Amino acid sequence: MAVYAIGDIQGCYDPFCELLDALKFDPAKDTLWLTGDLVNRGPKSLKTLRLVKSLGDSAISVLGNHDLHLLALASGKLRYRNRFESLQKIFTADDCDELIDWLRKRPLAHYDKSLKTLLVHAGTYPSWSAKGTLARAAEVEAALRCDKYKKMLGRMYGNTPHEWSGDLPRHMRLRFIINCLTRMRMLTKTKHLNFSHSGPPFRARRNLIPWYAFEDVAWSGTRVVFGHWSALGLIVLPDLISLDTGCVWGRQLTAVRLDKRIPRIVQVRGQS
Repeated sequence: MAVYAIGDIQGCYDPFCELLDALKFDPAKDTLWLTGDLVNRGPKSLKTLRLVKSLGDSAISVLGNHDLHLLALASGKLRYRNRFESLQKIFTADDCDELIDWLRKRPLAHYDKSLKTLLVHAGTYPSWSAKGTLARAAEVEAALRCDKYKKMLGRMYGNTPHEWSGDLPRHMRLRFIINCLTRMRMLTKTKHLNFSHSGPPFRARRNLIPWYAFEDVAWSGTRVVFGHWSALGLIVLPDLISLDTGCVWGRQLTAVRLDKRIPRIVQVRGQS
């Protein structure tokens, strides 16, 4: 049995299939951890959704910001724009409702105790432990799976609040959790969310710090696997694995085997 983590696919179905072949992935024995953003920008979001769904429990995919955009579009809470053109085939597919319902029930975070590894799309807040991250993710998951989920999707957009507090009103609390788990890259020195920079960390303003670079983080001792940040690229460290290697921009789609002491890295060429 092997556990592979794969970075953001974003509708790049052909490289995804090529990578699975390169891994000799066997859904009867192996498990995929997907960092989210299954859809958008790439040419085959519909096929990608269908394939991941067909893998059942052999594929664990957390929700990314583009996945949430798809849910918001499907619920009528987000206006259609040209940047979502690659999603159009999903809405005209016979199995659209089934796929949307399946996607809506994906987690925002996943943890494996035996591997001491946490999977998220963008990152986790410095003051949240792995257990705390799962608890915060569960709040959003519950809101997405209830009958009034469309209301939550309509209120999730916005850059505020900037700072975590357990006393936040519910809709602001859920927005902050979503922003941390699916959008975050940089924080100020006072741990305020800042969305002004999406490039490599060394080009950011001096007062901005990557979310993973703080000292004494609450998730210390946990390996965090994430995607989202294509400008950061591939990082494989004992406690941190960054996997968005820009497949949709023609770079690579990357897999890392998680259940070995020395992680095995496999890459294929990205979308042409």
